[in-house]
Amino acid sequence: MSFEAAVHAKAIQLDHLCLDMCEAAGSGHPTSGLGLGHIVTVLLYHSMRWLPEHPRYPTSDRLVLSEGHAVPILYAALGDLGVAFGLGDKVRAMTIDDVMTLREANSCLDGHPSPMEGFPFFDAATGSLGQGLSVSAGLGIAARHDGLDKRIYCIIGDGESREGQVSEAIDLIVDRKLTNVLPIFNCNGFGQAGTVSPQQSAQKLADKLKAAGFRVKSVDGHAPNELRDAFDEFIANQAGEQPMAVVATAVKGWGAPVIQGDGWHGKPPTAEKLQQAHLELNATGVGLTSALAGDELRIYPPAEHVPAASARAEPVGFEEAMNTYELGVELKKRKLATRKAYGLALRAIGHANADVFALDGDVKNSTFSEYFEGDQELTDRFIECKIAEQNMFSTAVGLSAAGKIPFCSTFGKFVARGYDQIEMAINSGANIKIVGSHSGISLAADGPSQMALLDVAWFRSWTTVRDHRGNPACYILQPADAYAAYALTMRMAEHEGACYMRTVRPDVEFIYNETTDFRLGGFEVLTEGRDLLIVTAGYMVHECNKVLDSLDKAGIDASLVDLYSIPFDPEAFLDLANENGGNILTVEDNYGGGIGSAVADAVTESGDAFTIEQMYVRKIPKSARTEEEILKLCGLHHTNIARAAAGMVGVVGV
Repeated sequence: MSFEAAVHAKAIQLDHLCLDMCEAAGSGHPTSGLGLGHIVTVLLYHSMRWLPEHPRYPTSDRLVLSEGHAVPILYAALGDLGVAFGLGDKVRAMTIDDVMTLREANSCLDGHPSPMEGFPFFDAATGSLGQGLSVSAGLGIAARHDGLDKRIYCIIGDGESREGQVSEAIDLIVDRKLTNVLPIFNCNGFGQAGTVSPQQSAQKLADKLKAAGFRVKSVDGHAPNELRDAFDEFIANQAGEQPMAVVATAVKGWGAPVIQGDGWHGKPPTAEKLQQAHLELNATGVGLTSALAGDELRIYPPAEHVPAASARAEPVGFEEAMNTYELGVELKKRKLATRKAYGLALRAIGHANADVFALDGDVKNSTFSEYFEGDQELTDRFIECKIAEQNMFSTAVGLSAAGKIPFCSTFGKFVARGYDQIEMAINSGANIKIVGSHSGISLAADGPSQMALLDVAWFRSWTTVRDHRGNPACYILQPADAYAAYALTMRMAEHEGACYMRTVRPDVEFIYNETTDFRLGGFEVLTEGRDLLIVTAGYMVHECNKVLDSLDKAGIDASLVDLYSIPFDPEAFLDLANENGGNILTVEDNYGGGIGSAVADAVTESGDAFTIEQMYVRKIPKSARTEEEILKLCGLHHTNIARAAAGMVGVVGV
């Protein structure tokens, strides 16, 4: 049997299985799968070096299915090959019977790829389209840094190629000359609701890729020899400097005309249509396959080499880092922006842990990740992603899948552009750290287009959810001073899972010292009173501090809590609230749904009687020349807070 006949035979076998599993599930995307049958077969049964019994072997080639809805064809191949899968201690070889459990509630075969559901073959959760090539770039960057010759293949649909993030990833791959990443564009001409735009035609895509700097190989996606030769050319190109891409023209529903054309996306055939599709597939195979046995398809193992563990040490403390990295003058001033403390901590962690990578979106001189990049011992682990935040977060997912600890920094406002990508990162179990600078209204002069105001509410929703490891799906951290920012950056690096930290632009006075124990889920009691509990975080800790004297003069004994972490320990918090007469005033410099909502939820769940008032930004702000002006404009000046606090305990005129 020739290679070509062997591929056709295997692809048709997998196509039949793809049809049956989707029919059994009652949903799925078999026509997309049939369009990829040959590409998947040539990759998994010939071109890729990997071990089905150890799909995460460190030197194995990787396959990222950006076109995640087409996963049934991959499940068919992986079941045929007996790939290792399963959760916990229940890992075993997959069988054809397992394939038929697609989309069952207790099955590892999710409707779209998910590594955290017992499928280590996948590096990331995909299916929200346009993200896979960025993940592949992260895998490629990590492999190159580690000196591994592993290759990363990424299958992208023609319809999803219209997503701007795909162009962002293309630029990054060309910028960094990632010749170990191969984008494979599956051009079947159909999206969900109809045909793709002419702008996503195979020829247009090839032209765009060439213009971007790729060497492009255009092939018939159902011609085994053309696919093999294209992948061989990619493999031979590893030592070159020009990345390569494959544009494969394919037929959605290949081999079964009854399910081709418009109207079959995500719609498995049943009954007579299913029977007809099987008959047509068999008829298509006549003349393409052979009854003669042969061993033309064989999986090649990866290199037997496991990279040594990265060096790790204890990072230096804040004060030592300030003096070591020539910020001793700032230390003596006892005033420093939390964004600068983050940059300092990132640099210190980079020296202590060789797995730490820093990514930034063209604002490194504002987030102060430039402290990391400017260090000659660290600069090769800095990735300038430019103004492409979505690509940055998904690239971090690829780095995390390769065992790295990626810190992504940009303005907190611009983090919002990547909420979908961050959600998919968390679904993937990515060990991603996100730092949004210039958060809240203290930014003042630049106005609301640059202020992060919705971020706390969005990330706070993740704090109410448990991830696949049983931890909060994400922590929100709001350091009030440089000591806190430095320490919490350290805690982020130690934690396996997602974290989001807000930093601010203005320099702020030191509140803490190196003896303060900051931890994820913690809070700090700055003053202890008996009448009222004021709860705040970040920049507003300093504003609330100014309230205490005026309250004291009015005979009000208030406690002040720096709730620097959400989630937090509710029992310890409510004990403190009870010691303050059950009166709680929350203050935050963002829109609602953040600290106040988190505290309100804790109170509601306790069932005890508390009085809560929330202060936050209640109107769209504008520019102001100083922090004091913007606080007054938004009703969050310390005089506003004092009046609200006094009113809660029945005192007027403060």
